[in-house]
Amino acid sequence: MSKKQKIISWSIYLGLIIILLVAAILVPGNEKSESISETMNDAVLHTRNLVSLFGLEVNPGLISSYVVSATLILFAIIVRIFFIPRFKYVPKKFQLLLEQAVGFFDNLAIDNSPKRNKLLGAYIFGAGAYIFIGTLFELIGVQVVGVEGNSITLPAPLADINAAIAVGCLSYLFILGGGLISNGFRGVLLTLKDFSLPVSMSFRLFGALLSGLLVSELVYYYISLSIVLPVLVGILFTLIHAIVQAYVLTMLTALFYGEVSEEHPKKEKNKQKARA
Repeated sequence: MSKKQKIISWSIYLGLIIILLVAAILVPGNEKSESISETMNDAVLHTRNLVSLFGLEVNPGLISSYVVSATLILFAIIVRIFFIPRFKYVPKKFQLLLEQAVGFFDNLAIDNSPKRNKLLGAYIFGAGAYIFIGTLFELIGVQVVGVEGNSITLPAPLADINAAIAVGCLSYLFILGGGLISNGFRGVLLTLKDFSLPVSMSFRLFGALLSGLLVSELVYYYISLSIVLPVLVGILFTLIHAIVQAYVLTMLTALFYGEVSEEHPKKEKNKQKARA
């Protein structure tokens, strides 16, 4: 492509962007069915936009959790049956991608827990995959019908405080189990000492995803910002949160698991008698 053609192409792109921005400002907004405070309050508490599940009114985040979990389980079964038996010594693209992902979490487990890391690697791989895929799930924009007959877009599972607490508490129980198996009652005490860990894990996940959700809701609410900007904001926040939160939770889990599962040699009760 010549320099003149590049200039023409960039001029066209810039002109389209300017037209979209001008249209976003000039197009009058529709009458809002609820205020911005009500919209953001429902994004946090989920008291209005509920969906029906077997006759029960539930948070749409619960449906997202089921969909993401079923998708991951089905994907794992398909890979195990149809792909893993065909893996070769010289990996292809899919095999290389899968090995890189598994190797990353295995190395994370080995670095933080040199002796007990097999189960740790499997857990943080599963937790990281759930957080990453679950966060990206909201980009698909799956629509369901609410109990009031309105259309609702399924959010990320961890945008619900209950899901974030469940992941945080599950990670804490896994750490507690590692301490119990490795050091018995002493490992349990080491884990219980950090009693604020499940709270910090849960609200770190929930707060990070909620911040992106609230910013997106705020941008979508105003018609003058809802043509170009929401795409950039939504994708940017979602990708950053998916990567960062998956890494942070798995790192914290591996780090604390390594601390409580580290084997401590028993001290001699009487060093003088041992020397004698």
